[in-house]
Amino acid sequence: MLVSRSQINVRYAETDMMGVVYHGNYLNWFEVGRTQLLRECGVVYRDLETQGYRLPVIEVGAKYFRPALYDDNVTVITTLADKPLLRIRLDYEVKRGDELLVTGFTVHGFINTKGEPVRPPAIFTEKMRELFAAK
Repeated sequence: MLVSRSQINVRYAETDMMGVVYHGNYLNWFEVGRTQLLRECGVVYRDLETQGYRLPVIEVGAKYFRPALYDDNVTVITTLADKPLLRIRLDYEVKRGDELLVTGFTVHGFINTKGEPVRPPAIFTEKMRELFAAK
């Protein structure tokens, strides 16, 4: 299991007139967490793109428990529980301190620049094999 933590300070533009974070913005925060987790694993998303790979979201879900508010400092905890094969599933928790605000997940598949499904690049597969063998 791989886990990453990303800090987000809620910006005014992410909230509605009540100062509550708009629900769709959590998906942006999931992206921040996902990108950070991959980077910490030695897989830089920009490098994958340069090599002709994309990782579109093919499934997403979120459950909202409490709202994040303007100027809150929240933590996005991103977890890759299982070694990815053709698809990658990431789970997320958004917390304000110890208080759980939102849980969610995304599932991604590898495609090439033509939008065709492809296998992950060898460097990605090898890095995941290394990281999950070490756990």
